[in-house]
Amino acid sequence: MSRGVAAGTAAMLLALLTAVPALAAPPAAPGQPVGAAQAPADAAPAGQGRGTLLSLTPLGSRAREEVIARAQKERLETGTARHGVAAYRLTYRTITPDGRPTTASGLLALPLGGSHHLPPVIHHHGTLAYRGYAPSMAEGPDRAVTLLYASAGRAALAPDYLGLGTGPGHHPYMDARSAASASLDMLRAARSAAGKLDTSLDRDVSATGFSQGGQVTMALGRALDRGADPHFRVGLLAPVGGPFHLAGSELPGMFDGRIDPQSAVFYASFFLTAQNRLHPLYADPGQVFRAPYADRVEDLFDGEHPAEDIAGRLPGRLEDLLTDTWYKKLQHPSGALLQALRANDRTCDWTPHHEVRITLYTATGDRDVPMANTLSCARELTGHGARATVVDQGPDAGHYTSFLRSEPSIARALPVG
Repeated sequence: MSRGVAAGTAAMLLALLTAVPALAAPPAAPGQPVGAAQAPADAAPAGQGRGTLLSLTPLGSRAREEVIARAQKERLETGTARHGVAAYRLTYRTITPDGRPTTASGLLALPLGGSHHLPPVIHHHGTLAYRGYAPSMAEGPDRAVTLLYASAGRAALAPDYLGLGTGPGHHPYMDARSAASASLDMLRAARSAAGKLDTSLDRDVSATGFSQGGQVTMALGRALDRGADPHFRVGLLAPVGGPFHLAGSELPGMFDGRIDPQSAVFYASFFLTAQNRLHPLYADPGQVFRAPYADRVEDLFDGEHPAEDIAGRLPGRLEDLLTDTWYKKLQHPSGALLQALRANDRTCDWTPHHEVRITLYTATGDRDVPMANTLSCARELTGHGARATVVDQGPDAGHYTSFLRSEPSIARALPVG
């Protein structure tokens, strides 16, 4: 469930959750998609509905060699890179989990040169606690892979999610429905932005994502397949290490040794504090968290604290974090907690109405999101008549390593313009 990348050990969790140090965007560079006029920093709204583009901020352009160098720094395979890219931050209208109007941001990358009619591909990032590490805000693996996908000849998008990037409020962590709606609204905004840049987007959408982003990928695929937007349809889905089965796979893994203890503490803290804002689980943090953590845990997950700061202020085991009541409750969920889990365990429970290519990537050695999540997803999809291929990256692949090993085949499978 972790940041474009938490890993299966506590040390890797810290290293990967902090792998995006350089904040803010590079200055706008003169390069841009061939034939496109330089976009203004604050484009005028095209309307007032969901998906309305509010601003299109240039983040600069990069030559192919720069795209490759940055991707290699993140240990990404770069054989598909063909073009330089121009990057932009989109700000757009969307809705909160309870349907109120809000705004969100995300990264759009377009190739320099080549076709002006591009297939859209969306990369959904993994768990992020700090808004400044979102793809449109910082360098890091999520931005690097998005630019890499664009370099191959695609319109590449990376939503920041609600409450991250420039979006207001708290991030509704692991709320699959609102993450998918924000992703869909970014797709709509990107279509408007592409028009301002002398580019158009193909109808067929490919979506991929890592960890939490795997869950969002499947939720978006379901929404598109059900006709959520008349212009777009789902074509390819390629999630990596997604937490598709919280109640039956992810939570049990926190107690039976399949999930690293410190990773379990981080995820459980983030999930409970975020979900409490959506589905009231407790009236006072002291009901759930032991002292001294009860006095700090909600503030730690306010979007302003990097993961390395958070992990250093939480214990190393769930039994030291949770009260006896909630330690038992997580092992045997009921009431509002069970409802919250089930609400987010439906992302693979749908029947594709169109031909959708689905490849589910996982790893036997993943100690953040156990492989059981992916196997459960595959069973659900197969039970609904879908064809879903499972790719296991092996017992020696941890959480983030599974992403690194999966990225080359994903990059080759995505359509190009």
